[in-house]
Amino acid sequence: MAEKNFRLYPYRWVVLAVFMFINLTIQMLWITYAPITGDAAAFYGVTDRQIGFLAMAFMIAFIPLSIPVSWAIDTWGFRLTVSIGAVLMGVFGVVRGITGANYTLVLISTIGIAIAQPFLLNAWTKVPAQWFSIEERATAVGLVTLSNLVGTALGMVLTPILTETMSIPNVQLLYGAIAAFSAVLFLIFAREKPATPPCEAGQEVRALMLDGLKHALKIKSFWLYLFVSFIGMGIFNGITTWVEPIIRPRGFTTTEAGTLGALMLVGGVLGAVIIPPFSDKSHKRKIFLLLGFAAAVPGLIGLTFSTSLWLLYISAFALGFAIVSASPIGMQYSAEITYPTPEGTSNGLIQLFGQASVVFVYIMEALKMPNGAFTPALLFSIGMIGLSVILITQMKDGGRLAEIK
Repeated sequence: MAEKNFRLYPYRWVVLAVFMFINLTIQMLWITYAPITGDAAAFYGVTDRQIGFLAMAFMIAFIPLSIPVSWAIDTWGFRLTVSIGAVLMGVFGVVRGITGANYTLVLISTIGIAIAQPFLLNAWTKVPAQWFSIEERATAVGLVTLSNLVGTALGMVLTPILTETMSIPNVQLLYGAIAAFSAVLFLIFAREKPATPPCEAGQEVRALMLDGLKHALKIKSFWLYLFVSFIGMGIFNGITTWVEPIIRPRGFTTTEAGTLGALMLVGGVLGAVIIPPFSDKSHKRKIFLLLGFAAAVPGLIGLTFSTSLWLLYISAFALGFAIVSASPIGMQYSAEITYPTPEGTSNGLIQLFGQASVVFVYIMEALKMPNGAFTPALLFSIGMIGLSVILITQMKDGGRLAEIK
């Protein structure tokens, strides 16, 4: 009898696909200037830091918006809330292309796109919770993470190539048009929830946001993961933002910087696809988080000291695979250990701490040596990864997934 009360609908993959597409396109808009930092600075007549701020604006805007957006997701539902973000992204993405010859107007448009980002990122666990069984949710979050990384990788690789034959404003207009198209698809095909729940009675019930927030903040393991995500996303965002200046002092080109950044993201894509299903099947989260962060250390060491292009490429790929594979597992782990806190609330807090790691981006640039080398910043990152490993060992495994083992 219980089996008749819930079922999985094939349409869940359609909802997940259009959600993945908008997450892909907003990442293209976020990272597009990073692999051409030097060329963009020359085009607009500004400094590297001002170009870097076009990426940092996303993290800064996220901080005040994350909690209100999480409330909206849990109160209004993900379809309406995410649609608001998708429309903002599409409109300002196109506007940035149209006004792309003027740095000030580009910055204003970028802030508009940045405002849209939390509407998309804070629903990463909400969509799987509405449509997928609990045993599939880390995998579904992993696929959203994949789309996020693919978008960043495309921005990294395509931007240097496209700017060889197109102006920077025209490249932005192209990306804006793709973003607008993805927003339209989401508006047409997204649905809030299936006709019947995708899980057993009780697994879908969540507390009100304020009660859930109070509950989540009482859990030690959740606090520990918030700090771990702060460190992990800070290092990932810092390296992604400064990828071209990091390898420029070693004599590498913007195209090679774009390739290196893309390889880090390809590694992340594979990690996000390959590792979470093992976590789902084994009903374990902590061990995969521990392995992911520990395995990031060799990649960071290679990125710090290597003068060989191929070793840099291998190190970037390994770093991406290790650190990104932990992200969807960590998000689902948090949703499980904080139950019955709403998914949008726990996800929003994780994304908030992750985006607050914009301080890492500033620290990395501040630690830059007189010759432009980022060696001290990368050594600092290695130390912070070591701290993350220690914090993960203090976290408790368990949660809703362990209960149904």
